[in-house]
Amino acid sequence: MKIGIFNIRGSEEEFFKNALAGNEVECFSTSLLAENLPQSKDFEVISVFTDSKVDFPVIDAFSNLKLIAARSTGTDHIDLKRASEKNITVSNVPVYGESTVAEFAFALLLAIAKKIVQADLSVKITEKFNREGLMGFDLIGKTFGVIGTGHIGTSAIKIAKGFNMEVIAFDAYPNQELAEKLQFSYVSLEQLLSRSDVISLHIPLLPETKHLINQKNIGFIKRGAVLINTSRGEIVESQALIQGLETGIISAAGLDVMENEITLRANTEPDPEEVKINDKLIEMSNVIVTPHNASNTKEAMDRIRQTTVDNIKAFINSNPQNVVKSPS
Repeated sequence: MKIGIFNIRGSEEEFFKNALAGNEVECFSTSLLAENLPQSKDFEVISVFTDSKVDFPVIDAFSNLKLIAARSTGTDHIDLKRASEKNITVSNVPVYGESTVAEFAFALLLAIAKKIVQADLSVKITEKFNREGLMGFDLIGKTFGVIGTGHIGTSAIKIAKGFNMEVIAFDAYPNQELAEKLQFSYVSLEQLLSRSDVISLHIPLLPETKHLINQKNIGFIKRGAVLINTSRGEIVESQALIQGLETGIISAAGLDVMENEITLRANTEPDPEEVKINDKLIEMSNVIVTPHNASNTKEAMDRIRQTTVDNIKAFINSNPQNVVKSPS
């Protein structure tokens, strides 16, 4: 089959070409976007990371397309409905870094709690050991609110328990057996917002979860809480987050994702309002922003690459695996 693999980094081209030997494999360092289509459009398989946006125009541009192999768990960057209409299979990597992302969420939390970024900058700028304004807070005894108790959320709960935090959770589909095993309790979303000292998001972006945290419920959040988002930027309404940070409802935020980040990362003309909002968040002293880097470890990337190859080979052998269902 003719296979196009996008968002390639480093030695990945050699890996994919070796792993998929016997097929015609072409690799691209660029993202796959409607504004940045490759000259060749006869691929039967394309593989993309979250930086790409496989929407209606992109799908329709590839007339021979049979499989879209996402190198991620989330598929919000792919038009699943259009793919289904054209009988194109979509596969993903359902499990690759539950511990990886959960660890990163706590790295953000610890950086905030211990004022690590500010302390580092203070020493480097002043060349003095001055602790003024660098008092942090302990995690022990604090309430850790987890939104989403899938693989990553479960790992985050285990880490929180290691810090002797009280854990509460919200999930559209509660797993009571898991709650009993890990000794946490499920509560409503409003209860979680009002009781949590730390709110950590671990849910996929779906129509139902877009702007789950918004201007209507931002006021329910316990004053002074910390918000951690390593899932998808659109789960939090940016304007609501800015409001919460400016009014002290939210004392600090650790963001590995932001709204409209695909548009803002692409080599296209960004929307000025989107840029303005994101710039405001980035510039706030009580916000830590990282470039969607939570899953970027050697171990997680190895698992992503291998599962993607396995998905492509399984499809070629008429036994597709890790298939993502189209929304009804």
